[in-house]
Amino acid sequence: MSPKELLYIEDALGHETQMKAACTDFQTQLQDADLKNFVNQICQKKNECFNRLYGLLN
Repeated sequence: MSPKELLYIEDALGHETQMKAACTDFQTQLQDADLKNFVNQICQKKNECFNRLYGLLN
């Protein structure tokens, strides 16, 4: 993997981590159960994306 590709993956991992943290924060503030469930699904997708990107480093 080239240094440029590695930097891209590291940047993408940072974005996924930031989005997951934001979703988790929003989820704790929500009262509506349906909306909370929807945001939880987004959190799970962000975690899956992070894991796939992280897997590229192995």
